[in-house]
Amino acid sequence: MSPGELFRALRRRWYVLVLAAVVAAAGALQVLRPTRTYVSSAIVVLKPPVTGGQPNQLTNLQPPLAAVSYAAVQQLQSPAGAAELRAAGVTGTYRLMPRNSGTSVTPAYLIPSLQIQAEHAAAAAADQAVRKIVEAYTRHVADMQAEQRIPESARMSVTLLVPPTAVARTGTKSRGLAGTALLAGVCGVAAALWTDRLLTHRSRRRRAGAGTGPRSTGESGHEAGDGAAARVPAAAAAR
Repeated sequence: MSPGELFRALRRRWYVLVLAAVVAAAGALQVLRPTRTYVSSAIVVLKPPVTGGQPNQLTNLQPPLAAVSYAAVQQLQSPAGAAELRAAGVTGTYRLMPRNSGTSVTPAYLIPSLQIQAEHAAAAAADQAVRKIVEAYTRHVADMQAEQRIPESARMSVTLLVPPTAVARTGTKSRGLAGTALLAGVCGVAAALWTDRLLTHRSRRRRAGAGTGPRSTGESGHEAGDGAAARVPAAAAAR
């Protein structure tokens, strides 16, 4: 399709573009006045037991701890874990993200710290959801150690490094408006071209059907004329 044909098609179906503009305006209102949401975040760390050689737990964070922590995360991210969290009252969107807190000395994901986020329409509800997830994570770590019959004095413990704190989520309105305008433009042009193609095809079919009718009428009229002409000589011969 040439640019001229594209312009003519859009001019013929201008009402489709107007409808797309109205829908885009409604979407822009939601961008300018978004629903306020809150994101709460907390950080927990899985620590080994205190020993005589390592009295400071934070100096003894070994890779096996990160593996145990990730196993607990996988349990909570499974369908059974999701059902457990729902039963505990966790609603909305939540995420469990092992933190990439490694350095050149301790490579990535070797320090067993976990960031937990929850999103909700109310700040208190977001904080409460994070606390429920921390409790479930702690419970899973304790259950795994209990299944292995590890003595209480030798068990790993979960420590809350950063308590849950909810902050309001604010987006960039200019980006939202630009995205809405781009989406409306693309969808409007596509809808206008599709509508023009559909209506043009239907119009051609109607014209083709209307053209078949007159030709049939003409043919019947021609046959009737031939019959009348044949009757005239017969009448003259009778006289």
